Parts: sequence; C-alpha cells; structure tokens
Amino acid sequence: MSNNTRKYKINDFLLRLPVHQYRETVKILPKILGISLNTFNNYRNILLGDRQDIPHEKVVLFEKLFEMRGGELMNKELRCKPLKELLKQGPVEM
Repeated sequence: MSNNTRKYKINDFLLRLPVHQYRETVKILPKILGISLNTFNNYRNILLGDRQDIPHEKVVLFEKLFEMRGGELMNKELRCKPLKELLKQGPVEM
C-alpha cells in the first residue's frame, strides 16, 4: 500500500455509485451521521499512516450504511493475539 492509501474505504464505496446516487449520498451521509460536511470530507481523506481516526460509533454506522461486515471499512487488517494468550506470556513491556 502506498503512503497515499486512505485509512477507510469510504471513497471506494462512493466512487462505485452512479453519479446521481453519489451526489445524493454525499449530501445525506453527513446528516445521517450527525456531522458536518467538512468533518465528513476529513473522514474521507484520512490516510493510512495518519493518527487521526473516526469515532467507533461512526465507523459502525458507515459499515451498516454501506452494508459491510464489522471491520471491513478499514483498509488495513488489525492483528492482535487474544488477551488470554498475552497474559500467559507475562508482563508486557511498553
């Protein structure tokens, strides 16, 4: 993935829509999500390496609206050992 890869697949979803649906969707999504158009555009442009993130509740709403399974909105798979396994390993250094 390049440095310009978006963290979330929002644009990927939107760009698959016909033009008239794209325009309507860009108008109504901020209202449905309870955010400003500017915030919506900021969400769309978050890059993979950015520290900025979308609040979890909004991510879940995006996934439901886009008919995605949980975790599919992100362009990166998060991997982590289960907590029980980490606890068996002993103290974790930070």
